[in-house]
Amino acid sequence: MIRAAAGVAIAALLAACTAIQPPEPDRASLYVLEATSAAGAPRPRRELVLEVSAPRARAGFDTPLMAYVERPNALEYFARNRWADTPARMLAPLLAQSLERSGGFRAVVQAPGGAIAALRLDTELVRLQQDFGVRPSRVRLTLRAQLIEVAAGRVLASEEFDESEAAPSDDPYGGVIAANRALERLLGRLGDFCADAAGGVR
Repeated sequence: MIRAAAGVAIAALLAACTAIQPPEPDRASLYVLEATSAAGAPRPRRELVLEVSAPRARAGFDTPLMAYVERPNALEYFARNRWADTPARMLAPLLAQSLERSGGFRAVVQAPGGAIAALRLDTELVRLQQDFGVRPSRVRLTLRAQLIEVAAGRVLASEEFDESEAAPSDDPYGGVIAANRALERLLGRLGDFCADAAGGVR
């Protein structure tokens, strides 16, 4: 009986210790940018190699933290939701893959690459944020691009692309879906921009 009572007491003590243990901290949800440009009209193929340099990002967006705004000029970040990497780094392969699929160039490579490129695409992420100042919330994605003729050191064209998309739900995941939809349209526009500007190569 003494042993049985001791066993019950130990079991009760262990249960009490388990009950008072602090809860595990909430894990952050991670999201990725995934998009391909929508199929458009066939572009003329140019026998040129295009190098896509690593995108840069403006202050406030060079971070895996997911940005949102509720009022103008006040950038905030979600506490438990974040990108799997900085948006600029996630953009790099997506830009190269989309331009390669466009068929407008002999080859598309990411910098640093071993191929000698005739053209270089420089990009800067200007903003990627979810705006809760409107309902439904909207994601705004802005990318600045320059196409450069490498040998001449000449800027062939420069343009700022701005896309906005309503979020299907007013939460971070809704913002991710909207961001990828906006990115899909932006990639299509960027492909047209590069194809048109490449016609200016001498």
